[in-house]
Amino acid sequence: MKKKILIRIGSLRHGGAEKVLVTFLKNLPKDKYEVDLLLNLYSGKYLVEVPDWVNVMYLNRGEMITTNRPKDLPKKAYRVVYQQLLKKYPKILYRRKLKKKQYDIEFAAIHGFMDEVLNSPLKSSKKLMWIHNDLTQVSGYTPEKIRRFFHYDKVMVISEKIQETFLSLAKNEEEKSKIVRIYNPLDTEEILTKAEKPVINYEFDNNIPSFISVGTVFPQKGFDRLLKAHKRLLDEGFQHKVLIVGDGYDFENVKKLKTELGIDKTAIMLGFTDNPYPYFKAADFYILSSRYEGFPTVLFEAITLKKNIIATDVSGVKEMLENGNLGLVTENSEDGIYKGMKEALTNSENFQNYQDRLQNYEMPFNLKNSVNKIMKIIDNL
Repeated sequence: MKKKILIRIGSLRHGGAEKVLVTFLKNLPKDKYEVDLLLNLYSGKYLVEVPDWVNVMYLNRGEMITTNRPKDLPKKAYRVVYQQLLKKYPKILYRRKLKKKQYDIEFAAIHGFMDEVLNSPLKSSKKLMWIHNDLTQVSGYTPEKIRRFFHYDKVMVISEKIQETFLSLAKNEEEKSKIVRIYNPLDTEEILTKAEKPVINYEFDNNIPSFISVGTVFPQKGFDRLLKAHKRLLDEGFQHKVLIVGDGYDFENVKKLKTELGIDKTAIMLGFTDNPYPYFKAADFYILSSRYEGFPTVLFEAITLKKNIIATDVSGVKEMLENGNLGLVTENSEDGIYKGMKEALTNSENFQNYQDRLQNYEMPFNLKNSVNKIMKIIDNL
């Protein structure tokens, strides 16, 4: 008998959690499970990568509406009301959309779907949660709210720091046993292959040092801090360029800030690209300017491509960079980012030590092990 699994996530837009989920699905044996993937919004670049044996369902269609233009507001309001209604009255969703199907496992692929899965009318299904963020840094997540995750049968977390948070909030051994640490399944071969493709829409200048940052353009990613640090260094006479690859609801705000700072010629926002790896490869430094993370997948991509790395001290960074052995860890502030970039521009020979270690570095996980570990959790639920 195949296990019947329902997976919930918002959309398959370009985020780390979305990429990891699709990589996991692509590497699952199709004859073992029956998977229904329910999206709130049928959109995102990873849709095309979902294996055809996975049944994709959705509450609404179309791209995410990130603006507040008058013509978009009715559609935006309709989606919000409709999705909130189904969240409040889950029986309607399970009866109509899911045709009263009985699932063995209901799986929230991100923390934001905690209530949707916990409030499922299916009392017999096992509940599985996958947490990709350091929730102590996410607004609204008090210790009491975080403790609600213990209502799940198993909670998969992706870093030591997140694991420690949960273990410190657990009240007994049973709760502690629900928390399991999983390395994100990432396809390193795919990263190396895609990095060989040519760079398009941008000219790298070998005489000017370049910093690249890749991610969804949210306040969490700290691109505003990166641009301010870039401006300070330019004012001090340090020639360099900053390249931001990604899109998101904060894109226009960050772009406006770039113009206000007068750095449009040296800071480039490329927007979204299907394949960021050739840009990674061509840039001199990879910079992570995030305010908080769970376990920044993007750093594993930078490590795979043996980049010089500068990263703010957020959850997962010290663990991934082996306490500053594989890259420079800076204070989690604009000042920290500024100092890290300055170090790169003035003492690039220091980065040679990181390079030497990166050349012989073996990834502490592989795709097969990660997928097998998650399958084992599913099989034992």
